[in-house]
Amino acid sequence: MEINDILKLLPHRYPFLLVDRVTDLKVGESLSAYKNITFNEPFFQGHFPQYTVMPGVLIIEGLAQTAGALAVHSLGEGYKPQIVYFMGIDRAKFRKPVVPGDQLHFHVTKIRGRGRAWRYFAEAKVDGKVVTEAEVSAMVVDPDSLNV
Repeated sequence: MEINDILKLLPHRYPFLLVDRVTDLKVGESLSAYKNITFNEPFFQGHFPQYTVMPGVLIIEGLAQTAGALAVHSLGEGYKPQIVYFMGIDRAKFRKPVVPGDQLHFHVTKIRGRGRAWRYFAEAKVDGKVVTEAEVSAMVVDPDSLNV
């Protein structure tokens, strides 16, 4: 899946879209994607200028976006555009910093899905080594039902 396909699944846009390409998809079960981390990322201006490290919360967001893409894709081709809300994170562990030049690989596997609520095991890797892992949960919501 290339960027134009991802843009159909996720409402995120630059500078907050953290998925560059989907590399593997098992419909309704798992999804793998990646983000190329460059020195030009806007968050590096302030985190930290002397030692550029990708904020852990953005790695979690990339995992959540990957899970959201899997959830929306799992609704099928006839789905109406949906919003995926991040509901929770459990058992998050950060094992290694992510820096410019890294290619950050996201892997999510469904633990369970009931109705519109989903739970995933999520890992982020650089060079095949786990840098972050967590369980994330999300809910698919019809935007027309929102009172915003």
